[in-house]
Amino acid sequence: MKKNLILILLVVLLAIVPLFMNRGAEFGGADGQAEEVITQINPDYQPWFSSVWEPPSGEIESLLFALQAALGAGFIGYYIGYVRGRKQAAEKEIHAKN
Repeated sequence: MKKNLILILLVVLLAIVPLFMNRGAEFGGADGQAEEVITQINPDYQPWFSSVWEPPSGEIESLLFALQAALGAGFIGYYIGYVRGRKQAAEKEIHAKN
């Protein structure tokens, strides 16, 4: 229990400390930075394709990204728990037979 609380505290600190260290900084994504560099290298560059659907605002885009990350983390967590549960059940069955 104590170990879990320490790990949770460390994760929270890792998320919060950068916000206080760089007050007023803009935390943009890599896509925007890549677009700037490409434009500097080749001002006439035209993308090969465009998005099928553009979210109405940056907040909606962030929400969808966070939702995607949460679903992925949930799936991975479920799978790890499922595999671990099967392993524990198999170990119990082996011990019950002995």
